[in-house]
Amino acid sequence: MDASLVPEAVKDAARRAPGHWIGIVDPEWTQARTPPEWAVLGEWQSDESGSVGEYRANPAYRPSARVLGWPEPTDPVDAAAQRAATGYGTVDEALAALAEADVTVVRGPDGGPLLAAGRDGAPVALLFTSPTHAFMSAALHHDTVSARELAGPLADTGALLMVNSGAAAPLLVPADSLAGAVSSGPVTEAVDPAPTEPWPHTTGRTP
Repeated sequence: MDASLVPEAVKDAARRAPGHWIGIVDPEWTQARTPPEWAVLGEWQSDESGSVGEYRANPAYRPSARVLGWPEPTDPVDAAAQRAATGYGTVDEALAALAEADVTVVRGPDGGPLLAAGRDGAPVALLFTSPTHAFMSAALHHDTVSARELAGPLADTGALLMVNSGAAAPLLVPADSLAGAVSSGPVTEAVDPAPTEPWPHTTGRTP
């Protein structure tokens, strides 16, 4: 392996942990605890002298939105949706973010949210959490309301909420799912400083 291709951070980690495998962790994994296997891009081998040897890719790796080159999230809902779509978060976390958010919606002639027909015939309300995702004319009646408030009257109709349909990670969820959505609470302790590039981690395994 050409030494110039080995990141300096990996070389430094190898010198500090000879005889181990040095995993490269996706930058989206910011928690201080040991990263799961699916957050590791691959591993470099550190020999007994602390030099870097072979590299092997991790077939179980799940690339994050950042690694996939998706746009930067526009807001907490968009960020949670991207994490859920890539496996770095959950749909429940995205629902919790949506339940606390304000959304823009187009109004129908009756004053309620304008509903489209889903593929299975279910009514679908189009919601937007940011102007970046919204596609609407100034000629249309639209306003901004609490997502939870909007979902309330729709909960018993079987309606779905399509959130940011043009985003990299749109959400399509039942309106009644917001009723039980709760805040995920304090964020787990993160790595300091938060990485912007894949970062090295000693896996603890020996060659």
